[in-house]
Amino acid sequence: MNTRKIVAIIFIGISLILGVLYYLGIQIPDSVEGYFEKEYYNQFGPLAIAVELLVAGVYLFKKHPKANFALALFGFTAVLDPIFNLAGLFTSMVPIYAMVLFTLCAVIALWLSFTNTFELGKISFFGALWGFVLGNAVELFFNYW
Repeated sequence: MNTRKIVAIIFIGISLILGVLYYLGIQIPDSVEGYFEKEYYNQFGPLAIAVELLVAGVYLFKKHPKANFALALFGFTAVLDPIFNLAGLFTSMVPIYAMVLFTLCAVIALWLSFTNTFELGKISFFGALWGFVLGNAVELFFNYW
C-alpha cells in the first residue's frame, strides 16, 4: 500500500470516529422553537469539520483531481477554528483533543495540498483563495451567526 492511501485511510478513520462522536452528541430540541435557536446549529460545526476531513480523505484515496482543493478546504477550516477561538471571536464547540487532532491533520493536509506531493493536480491561486474563503464561511456560519 502506498503512502497516499495510508494517509487517506488515517484521515478517513479520524473523521469517522470523531464524526460519530459529534453526531451522537447532538441534542435534539424539545420544541419547534428550539430548531430556530443559534445553539442548535452551533453543535453541527465540529461535525462539518469531520465531514470535510472525510471528503478530503476519500478524494485522496481515490486520487480524485479535486483532492488538493478538498485538502485545502479542510485545512483552512480546521486551522481557522483554533485561531478564531484564541482571538476571542467565538468559543469553539470542538473539544481540545479534537482540536489538536484536527489541527495536526490540517497542517498535513495543507502541506500535501500546496506541495502537490501525490501529483493530484496543482491547486491554483484562486482555488486556494476559494478554499480559504469557504473555510472562513464554514467557521463563521457555525460559530458566529
